[in-house]
Amino acid sequence: MTGNHKDTTITRRRALAVTGGTLAAGGLAVAGYQSAFADEATTTATATASDSASESSGTCVLMSSVTEGPYYLDNALVRKDITEGKSGVPLTLRITVQDTTESCAPVAGAAVEIWHCDAWGYYSGYTTANPGGSAPAESEDGSTADDNTYLRGYQIANANGVVKFETIFPGWYTPRTCHIHLKVHTGGQKEDGTYEGGTVNYTGQLFFPDDAAEAIFALEPYSQHSGSYTTLDNDMVYDGGGASSGLLTLQPVHKKDVSKGYKGFITLGIDPDAENTGAGGGGTPPSGEPPTDAPSDSASPAASASS
Repeated sequence: MTGNHKDTTITRRRALAVTGGTLAAGGLAVAGYQSAFADEATTTATATASDSASESSGTCVLMSSVTEGPYYLDNALVRKDITEGKSGVPLTLRITVQDTTESCAPVAGAAVEIWHCDAWGYYSGYTTANPGGSAPAESEDGSTADDNTYLRGYQIANANGVVKFETIFPGWYTPRTCHIHLKVHTGGQKEDGTYEGGTVNYTGQLFFPDDAAEAIFALEPYSQHSGSYTTLDNDMVYDGGGASSGLLTLQPVHKKDVSKGYKGFITLGIDPDAENTGAGGGGTPPSGEPPTDAPSDSASPAASASS
């Protein structure tokens, strides 16, 4: 299900002059963020590097879409930092949204929504769903995170079609590879820190190179989740298409110490006149059906593989 966004039929060319709220990270993530974002003062150099990485990540290519999966929640919280104190290796995402129908023009005002699991494979709102393998209970991580909202949020694209998120490198759950879910909305409005209305134009997932994921999963707290990790080649959703299929370009903050974090870049080529809600489908966690408050699986068997 995709929540209760209502279509206000506002054109994609209406830019929303809004800014995202920020929820300060807590717990073990704080020190990592200080290192990960220490170079923000070198704005010009960072922007140049980001643009170069973005241009190599699917510029002007219509992105492959997939179903939203079984763990979607319509919290609609507009904020840059979505960690809420969840422990993990820092990850900053720079996502550029482009209009593939109009010479790759930026989609200013697009609302990009992301959600993903924590270091042990748990999603907020579904913290009793078994991630597979052997992992501590989600409640044992000791964070201050809200079990219904952590690692979920929206950002509104600026005039260049760019949004940035501060989060952690996701963990994994059986039978999926490491991934981040996302939707792109247009035509809605930011009200009281949430995003309301509009149309979902794109539903997809972002993926990570296997070597980066394997290096991260050897670190705490990820290493407390043991079991068989699914590589990109064996994932049921990733189709091997590289950036156009959601594969991120990653840059380590410190080349010799991946615990300092990563910066991830991608360009999303979308059709802002299309509607792609990703409704239904999703597959199920190893323990069986998602909790009773999870979205229902109403798609075809083929679509239901996209969790």
